[in-house]
Parts: sequence; C-alpha cells; structure tokens
Amino acid sequence: MKLSPSLFKSTIVAALGGLLFGFDTAVISGTTHGLTDQYHLSPKFLGITVASALVGTLIGAALAAIPGDRYGRRDSLRVMAVLYFVSALGCAFAWNWPALVLFRFIGGLGIGGSSVLGPMYIAEIAPAAWRGRLVGFFQFNVVFGILLAYLSNYLLSLVGFGAEWRWELGVAAIPAFLFFLMLFGIPRSPRWLAEVGRVDEARAVLQLIGEENYEQRLREIVDSIAQAKALGKEVLFQKRYALPVFLAISIGAFNQLSGINAILYYLNDIFARAGFGKLSGNLQAVAIGATNLIFTMLAMSVIDKIGRKTLLLIGSVGTMLCLAGVSAVFATHRHEELLVWLLVGYIAFFAVSQGAVIWVYISEVFPNVVRAKGQSLGSSTHWAMNALISLVFPLLAARSGAYPFMFFCLMMVAQFFVVLFIYPETKGITLEDMQKRLEGSKLAAHL
Repeated sequence: MKLSPSLFKSTIVAALGGLLFGFDTAVISGTTHGLTDQYHLSPKFLGITVASALVGTLIGAALAAIPGDRYGRRDSLRVMAVLYFVSALGCAFAWNWPALVLFRFIGGLGIGGSSVLGPMYIAEIAPAAWRGRLVGFFQFNVVFGILLAYLSNYLLSLVGFGAEWRWELGVAAIPAFLFFLMLFGIPRSPRWLAEVGRVDEARAVLQLIGEENYEQRLREIVDSIAQAKALGKEVLFQKRYALPVFLAISIGAFNQLSGINAILYYLNDIFARAGFGKLSGNLQAVAIGATNLIFTMLAMSVIDKIGRKTLLLIGSVGTMLCLAGVSAVFATHRHEELLVWLLVGYIAFFAVSQGAVIWVYISEVFPNVVRAKGQSLGSSTHWAMNALISLVFPLLAARSGAYPFMFFCLMMVAQFFVVLFIYPETKGITLEDMQKRLEGSKLAAHL
C-alpha cells in the first residue's frame, strides 16, 4: 500500500503535537538564569518552577483518554493546542512568579495530553504496514522540537531582546496557533468513529486515507471493538501481569534516573557551572539537540535488527561511562573542555537506547486487554519520576555539581544488571507469544 497524501498530511499535523511537546519541555533550559534573577529564586524554587510543568504533564497524560474517548482524538488535540497557546502567552506576560508557575502547569497539561493523543491518533489512522514508521514520526518530532528549542534560545540570545526569557517562553505561541488551525484540515480517527457508532463516517475516512481494502479493515475495527466490550474491564494489578507491570514501572523509572531530562532542562546551568558563558552555553545546547536527533534516527533504523534488550545494555554502559566522566569534571574542576564531548556522548548513547526503546517496549510487554492501562502506568511512572528529579536536581547541584551525576551513574549500573538478568528480548516475537512467555517465566512465578 502506498502512503496517500491525506494519510501523510494527517500524520504530519498530528505529529506537530510532538514538536510542541519537545519544544516546551526543553525551552526552559535557556530561561533558568533569567528567571532566577527576575524572581530571586533559590535552588528550591527554581526546581518548583521547572517541575510545575511536569506536574501538569503527569495529570494531562493520566486524564487525556477521557476527552479522547468522549470527543475524539482530533478534537481533543485542538484543546491541547489551545493549552499550548495560552501557556506560551501566559508565560511571556507573567506578572509574578505564581502566574508563571500556573501557566507552566497549563502547558504541562498540553504536553501530557498530546503525548497520549498524538500517537493514538496516528496509530488509528495508519495501516499496519506503515504504523511503526508513522507513529515513530511523533517521537522524531519530539526530539526535533527539543533541537528547535535550543536553536530558538541561541538565536534569541544573539538578538539581545530585553527580558530574554519572556521571548524564549512566548515564541511557542506561533507553532501552537498553526497547530490549532491545521487540525481543522484532517479527518477524525476511524476507530473512534466506529466506537461511537458512526460507521459510515469511519468508512469514508478509511477511503480518504487510501485504505485499499477499506471494507475489510472496517469489519476488523468493528469486530475488535465488539471483542473488547465483551471482555469487559480487566484488572491490571494481578499476579498474571506482575512481570509486565514490573517491566513498565522499571523502564519508566530508569529512563528518568539516567538524568536525561534533568540535563535537558538545566543544560545551560550545567554549562555555566563549568565556566561557559550564556551565548556559548546556548550554542553547545544546539549541538546536544542535534546529536539527540541524529541518534534517534539511527535508533529507529536498527531497533528491529539489534533488539530492544541489546540497545538498553549498550546504552547503560555508554551513559554510565559518560556520566562518570561528567562527575569527575565537576569533582576535580579540571578538564572542563571535555564536558561538551561527554554530554554529547551521553546524549548519543541515551537516544539510541532508552530514548528509542521505552515506548516501544512498554507497548509490547502487555497483552491487548490491558495494554492501554499498562502504557498509562509506564508513562505515569516516567512523568512522575521526571517531576521528582527536576525538582531536586538544583538542590543537589547547589551542594556539588558532581553529586547528581554520580547518582545518575550508579542508576545506570543498576539498570544494566536489571536489564541483563530480568528483561526479556521482544524483537521478532508476536504479542501473543510474548504474553505466554512472560506469564510462564520463572520470575513471574515469584512475583
């Protein structure tokens, strides 16, 4: 099946939510110094400022399915676009610190919601032959958004506007507004239309996106919805799902215990502690973002060949060594010129392993009947740990720049052994066979 223009357009538009997701999560890195000066923030309150968006993200991800099921994925994404827009303008014109925190929280709701609704919409319009690549485009856009955030911060630092942090936070209103408008030009999800009984509209959408056997595809959708309703509600937390639950929680936690988002959010502060100026720090951040993008693309091309477990083991060793090097730089205050290369290496190893594997792995280890709940559990663990680490990172770094990186390094050592002895390889195994293997494993019997 060829990729139809309508399907391509719908994927591009839905994936713009990923670009805004990445942009909003990373743009804060260029504003931490300005915010600290503007509002006289201690390390504790700087952590609260950064983490406020992540609290919103956690709530947005947990609740996104409610409007998504009631009003549809596409229309709910419009709400996320409005949240992005309001947050960007609110942060730009924040009249005091509580207002800034409130508008960052609102932006977090948009991030969390779009992180669930965007991939869900793409997966439901994509044919099986294209689903992996099209859903993967959302993750690509997240990383691309991070790079754009760093590039935007660098360019704005060259222009030299007053109250630079307001411009850096407010510029996201432009793509948010375009995202909102472009969502009017794509169809609703055919699966959601079928779920609410609008079968004729679902058929029309399948024809529009170029589904060759659209009648057969429509029957499959209707049958799968009927089967899901017949099964009723299955409880996630029971013995038979103990191992998948452990895998989802642990991979979500380790993803953040690697320190990835603490580094992305506080990147300019990290460079400043090593003696780099603001302009130089912004430029180094662009290099970090470009590395993230390149190695994410590499991971997407090899994940089905090398395997998930192998990539996680490679990433554990690589990030561990790089984090040990960063710790040594801050502990000894020597060889600061190596910091950029150590962080570039760290980002490369993370992007090609944890960054690429987490969402794929969580979706593979749960059986169909509890997959949505399992993905929500893994995602919630990821965002909760993200918020916690972002909150405490400035406090630890204020005591010693080496402490947090030592901790992250030890966590990667722990991850290596957990993955080596517990994680199953899911490459090339059907979801049904994976379910049988996990339920029949020795570890599952002990959990």
